[in-house]
Amino acid sequence: MPNPLYDALFGRHIGQSTAFLILPDGRTITHDQFIRSAARYANAFADKGLTVGDRVAVQIGKSPDALALYAACVQAGLVFLPLNPGYTASEVDYFVGNSGARLLVCDPADVSALAPVAAVAGAAVETMDATGRGTLRDLAATLPDTFDTVDRTAEDLAAFLYTSGTTGRSKGAMLSQQNLLSNAETLVDVWHFTKADVLLHALPIFHTHGLFVATNIMLLSGGAMVFLPKLDIDQLIRFMPQATALMGVPTFYTRLLSSDDFTAGLTAHMRLFISGSAPLLAETHKQFEERTGHRILERYGMTETNMNTSNPYDGPRRGGTVGTPLPGVELKICDPETGETLPQGDIGVVEVRGPNVFQGYWQMPEKTAAELREDGFFITGDLGLIDDHGYVQIVGRGKDLIISGGYNIYPKEVEQVLDDQPGVLESAVIGVPHADLGEAPVGVLVADGTADLDLDALSQTIGQALARFKCPRRLVVVDALPRNTMGKVQKNLLREIYADLFTA
Repeated sequence: MPNPLYDALFGRHIGQSTAFLILPDGRTITHDQFIRSAARYANAFADKGLTVGDRVAVQIGKSPDALALYAACVQAGLVFLPLNPGYTASEVDYFVGNSGARLLVCDPADVSALAPVAAVAGAAVETMDATGRGTLRDLAATLPDTFDTVDRTAEDLAAFLYTSGTTGRSKGAMLSQQNLLSNAETLVDVWHFTKADVLLHALPIFHTHGLFVATNIMLLSGGAMVFLPKLDIDQLIRFMPQATALMGVPTFYTRLLSSDDFTAGLTAHMRLFISGSAPLLAETHKQFEERTGHRILERYGMTETNMNTSNPYDGPRRGGTVGTPLPGVELKICDPETGETLPQGDIGVVEVRGPNVFQGYWQMPEKTAAELREDGFFITGDLGLIDDHGYVQIVGRGKDLIISGGYNIYPKEVEQVLDDQPGVLESAVIGVPHADLGEAPVGVLVADGTADLDLDALSQTIGQALARFKCPRRLVVVDALPRNTMGKVQKNLLREIYADLFTA
């Protein structure tokens, strides 16, 4: 019996001397070298007594060795659980305990804080720093560079990814081999990736974007990655002449545009710029195309599903939309109360179904039943619509919906008006408690520095564009919006900050 994910992504590269990882220090790791490094780690896992189905929690910096741990888990039939290095010990305590991880791999600097956490959960501890050095590599170095790949089926679990947990406990999304492989196969096809491609990779690898989208695509296509430890605009510009594609979050593109060294000539040989994980401002779309001649391709995905939709490779890439459903993915807009499919153009909850949709939440059958329908449709919690061109527009999260005086207010609609105003770089609209209305909309603005913001005049202008009930009752200006690692605005934090705005 084969191991579908390992065979497709990793095993096919054994003996291949082609470049896989191009590192900032000038080193190149070939496909064969990477696969053999992963096999050593698979042997190390076996040496630690791990068996098929065991979970391996990994909270370490980005490095070639860290990426090899993912390959090793797939080859050994283990469930890979990447964790954000920014998580505190108490957060890791939950993830390790909830997942039942048998092994925790952490940075040597964090051992004193995390060893007790692992002990309580009954997990062993090994270390690996941002260069790959640590006790786990020391162990792997003594072991063979081949490993008898464990038989797996498409339905077997390959990874857990925990949701951000902005409301309630974080949920462990269970992803099967088929979930990951089917999505990678689709994306290689629709985005036209081949072995000739070189991807600029500056994303973290504890998240689906950098790990299961970027990395899986390049492994499946046989291309190479310029493997940067983090977002560094100077490094992106330095290595862009060697690359053909870039995957990033909106911050990548706004920071590139802020550099005078980022020119049309620098991007002349690039074939594709992809953005996701957070909405791209219309102004960023416009400025990027004016500067480079390239139109950024936006797509839509999430932890539980990987990618669901994409703007076309060939065809109009419409700013403010995330394109159309990927081949094999069904998408519909539903009434949040009844679950009935809504007419085209109406705003409702986005539901998706396809081989990319996860298996459910680990040890949370009630949550799984509430969000994953019996017919296979996943209730994403995102609010969206399908426009006249058949493109999907995401207007916000269900939890971000503002109900003010009985009226529904979709933040994205208001934010688009605010973002278009002179002097406004970006905005976030939130609902905060209001004695009379229940909730009232508040606009949090970041100035672009080109003009002084006259908030009274701004309010009057907005009132001409929007119905009165949609207009923010208060506008506030901040230096920057709070964002998580992937660039998403943390509206939950803004709601906490301004919770007493109308009651104080």
